[in-house]
Amino acid sequence: MTAHLFERRGTGKAMADYDLAIIGGGIHGCGIARDAAGRGLSVLLVEQGDIGSATSSASTKLIHGGLRYLEHFEFRLVRESIAERERLLRLAPHVVRPMRFVFPHVPRARSALMLRLGFALYDWIGGRKNLPRSRVIDLADDPAGAPLKPGPQLGFEFSDCVVDDARLVIANAIGAREKGAVIRTRTRCAAARREGERWHLILQKASGRETATARALVNASGPWAAHLLETVLRRPSSVRLRLVKGSHIVVPRLHAHDRAYLMQNDDQRLVFAIPFAGDFTLIGTTEINVAGDPTHAAASAEEILYLCRTANAFFRVPVEPSKVKWTFAGVRALVEDGSAKSTDVSRDYVLEFDGGYGEPPLVSVFGGKLTTYRSLAEKVIGGLTHWFALGPAWTGVTPLPGGDFDEGGIEGMITELRSRHPYLTEAHARRWARAYGTRVWKVLDDRKRLDDLGPRLVGDLHAVELDYLRREEWASTADDVLWRRTKLGLIANAAELAALKAALGPTAPAETLAG
Repeated sequence: MTAHLFERRGTGKAMADYDLAIIGGGIHGCGIARDAAGRGLSVLLVEQGDIGSATSSASTKLIHGGLRYLEHFEFRLVRESIAERERLLRLAPHVVRPMRFVFPHVPRARSALMLRLGFALYDWIGGRKNLPRSRVIDLADDPAGAPLKPGPQLGFEFSDCVVDDARLVIANAIGAREKGAVIRTRTRCAAARREGERWHLILQKASGRETATARALVNASGPWAAHLLETVLRRPSSVRLRLVKGSHIVVPRLHAHDRAYLMQNDDQRLVFAIPFAGDFTLIGTTEINVAGDPTHAAASAEEILYLCRTANAFFRVPVEPSKVKWTFAGVRALVEDGSAKSTDVSRDYVLEFDGGYGEPPLVSVFGGKLTTYRSLAEKVIGGLTHWFALGPAWTGVTPLPGGDFDEGGIEGMITELRSRHPYLTEAHARRWARAYGTRVWKVLDDRKRLDDLGPRLVGDLHAVELDYLRREEWASTADDVLWRRTKLGLIANAAELAALKAALGPTAPAETLAG
């Protein structure tokens, strides 16, 4: 198949040449693209679907140290994760925000002494600076106990962060583009091979085939990484992957306060219940070994029932499948370590560098987690110093697009938005500030009245915002808009969905790679 494609490569569009080509537009691919472009490399990123449309937008929405990893003695991973949590809280305060988590103690699961020691270590190991330390709470007296069924009275409260995962990916893609990277969505790498000092790539789009060359190639295709190596790159690998599906449900809000819960199930698994998108609660995740194509991962009826039963064991408000407003699932690629249970497999990552003297390098990214994407990207680019003259590492101190707030922070931004645009409601201004940060002015431009925002399409999404999403954020379908760039799919009715699809119209052809 590969040879056949290359025999016909002359039928594609004109070739463009780059320093670095990246396959995969999830959090790792976009993070690597931003880092590389900021160090002076010309970068091409290709993604077969929408930016962040697979695993990276189907997470539990956490930027966390990984409390559970302490049980498996993964101290280095926890330390790195907590350090990155602290950085991202500073660099992307619009999409990453602190949250307190309540952990009701279930005596049959983990001992109170072990938990006390674990939380103390969790506070200490990563050099926590910006978040309050953990504490013991009495669930009989604390408001956090009110939504819970009678039972556990001892609880622990600790700090971590939540994130709009899809918007974190998009912020990195925007940051890469601002540094000169070329981002091409809905573009599949159909073949790639080494020729002399270059990788030659054949790229398939709906509009036809294109070719490109690059001095180095990164395989950041997540759960497709092994398949890509075998079928497209035709390269062996010593790394074996275990594909694990994690499913989530979203239900009407289970409690009024702003804290989340971490629930211990009878099978020793930990399940989160997190305030989500204003009026909802996100519950997840499951962990099920899967095989085959991860493209169409979905929550099964059994998984939905499992999450409902877990929540029902703790919360007073019944959680039933009939109340579920949304389900989503993502497939994580974990580096196989022989563990009997998927919960015991490490969430650490492995970087594999391939290429002999005089050959263009290939870097494959295996495993990893949302929280450590930035440090992973830094290591990928740092590993290419033998092939490129690189500028200094920079992403650890430079805010992501939209994250460069002044001393007023997110609340100051909301106040300024409503002052300059008094027709915006509090909820509207808050959603925009959280989604776009300081880039919100690119959405509004010089609009002075509500009518200037254009027709209302879904919820408080007007034509002006849709234009921005298409122009600046690669959105072209209703799912791109409703489920990744916003979460307005949770409230959209049939008429609004029809209005949005009509406004989107036919998808415009993408630009050529040289454009």
